[in-house]
Amino acid sequence: MARYIGIDLHRNRFTVCTIAGNGRKYRKTVAMKSLLGFAKTLRGDDQVAVEMTTDTRLFKGVVERYAGRVVVVDAAKFKVISESTKKTDRLDAENLAFFLSKDMLPELRMKDVGRERLHSLCQTKDKLTKQRTQLKNKINNVLAGVGILLKREELSSDKALERVLRLQLDGLTMVELEVIVEQIRALNRGIARLKGEIVRAGERYEEHRILKSIKGIGQVGASVLLSVIGDVNDFQHEKKLASYFGLVPRVSNSNETAHSGRITKRGSKLGRTTLVQCGLIAKRYSPYLYCFHERIKRNRDGGKANIALAKKLVGIVYLALKNRWVFTDFTRFKYVKLPAA
Repeated sequence: MARYIGIDLHRNRFTVCTIAGNGRKYRKTVAMKSLLGFAKTLRGDDQVAVEMTTDTRLFKGVVERYAGRVVVVDAAKFKVISESTKKTDRLDAENLAFFLSKDMLPELRMKDVGRERLHSLCQTKDKLTKQRTQLKNKINNVLAGVGILLKREELSSDKALERVLRLQLDGLTMVELEVIVEQIRALNRGIARLKGEIVRAGERYEEHRILKSIKGIGQVGASVLLSVIGDVNDFQHEKKLASYFGLVPRVSNSNETAHSGRITKRGSKLGRTTLVQCGLIAKRYSPYLYCFHERIKRNRDGGKANIALAKKLVGIVYLALKNRWVFTDFTRFKYVKLPAA
């Protein structure tokens, strides 16, 4: 009979709870260096559940060669563990094994290694960009304190940073500015290098060409989106993809009362931000998107219009990827269909 095995995974060890066919439970702790030895004790009909962590891909790659099924659990949706008032490794492993035996675990989609690495690059670039913005804001604050007011965009070039260093201010202020400028320049170099790698990595996928044919989605944006989406065939329809990006409203239905609130904001914030930015550019080329955005903006407000536009763009992205469309004239929605892979 099949065994159900829950794993609470850490970097140096993992706790195992096995529910046997007769209902008995067995627990043990295994060092990560003994992962292969543990995997070899598994049987072809065993089912294993493990939460998503930084080591899950390594764990899954070894264990799935011996077990019948490996379920990677979406921790954000499995509240039994994340919101438990009594949280131990043994109990977490037992909960995973129990709910696996009932087929009640929220399974997480695993992207291929290439897209996962590309997504990591995109996340790193995003973090460095935010750090750079914080440092530029700091320069603005320091200069505002001595009566020099700059616009945000005035620090976007190296020449602008050089002008900051030529200011005649007191010694301590100049030391602070010099250090900040040095850090911004280092970030500029790192971000530029990451952008190049992100584009090169994205171009290896045919989907990159499809996404880039949508006016408004550039080379970096296409790479970000395909790294977030993974395989579009994992989504049954465009609403599922919109939900994955957190662009659908929260819905609360109780008795005869139905209420729709703000968007859930679940999923990738980087992907959602990219969609909003690309949507605002796409509407310049598409009369349909422009009219749609302006109508929502008039009736509601700019923020809601931007989100609605991003959701509309998700629908176009989904159809293009699903049907392998490459737009030859996005303004008129003309495209050619790529042959099946």
